[in-house]
Amino acid sequence: MIIPRSIKNLIEAFERLPGIGPKTAARLTFYLLHIPEEEIDSLAEAVGRLKRDTVTCQTCFNVSEKDPCRICSSPQRERTILAVVESPLDVLALEKAGFKGLYHVLQGVIDPLNNIGPEELKIKELLQRVAADSPPDSLRDSRRAGPTRRVDGETRRVFLGGGFKEIILATNPSVEGEATAMYIKRELDRSAFGGKVTRLARGLPVGGDLEYADDITLGKAIEGRTEY
Repeated sequence: MIIPRSIKNLIEAFERLPGIGPKTAARLTFYLLHIPEEEIDSLAEAVGRLKRDTVTCQTCFNVSEKDPCRICSSPQRERTILAVVESPLDVLALEKAGFKGLYHVLQGVIDPLNNIGPEELKIKELLQRVAADSPPDSLRDSRRAGPTRRVDGETRRVFLGGGFKEIILATNPSVEGEATAMYIKRELDRSAFGGKVTRLARGLPVGGDLEYADDITLGKAIEGRTEY
């Protein structure tokens, strides 16, 4: 079968999208071929405006319509809690779950197999953000001084108050997500951050059956059990 060049080009364009195979790409192309032209024009306009009408928030690195984004600039957010996530899609998921704190989007995870190291992520910006949110040296008096901590063989004093009280490492429970969370935790321990560093709980999904749970998930569910 000889396929027109315009159809072939669109199929190939769809195939470059994540999760789209050849059959799905062809199905989408022929679907668009048979819908009204004004709907295709509307779709093309929406795609064309995608990059023009969005920016990256330089505070949290989430996708937004303006910088800073509405979450970072909202006075209604809980500004002492910061969730560190991998991508903007994770922000959407946590928003649907009712999270009311602030976010920091890493734009990926540490993945040596794909030559992605800490330098390619927004980890340095995270540490700078936490440091900037800490009280200045002039305010670090005895009332704000927290406990001491041994870091790299040295005794350092952490300081409480004036900024984030908790940082939630909300990366995915994958090998890469765990490695990224461990790296960030180590870097936070090296800093003067005196709040809590927590990890999202892992366990059984709502509606799931024990017999279908893998050993690691079931083990984490047992470790994270709560009083009923």
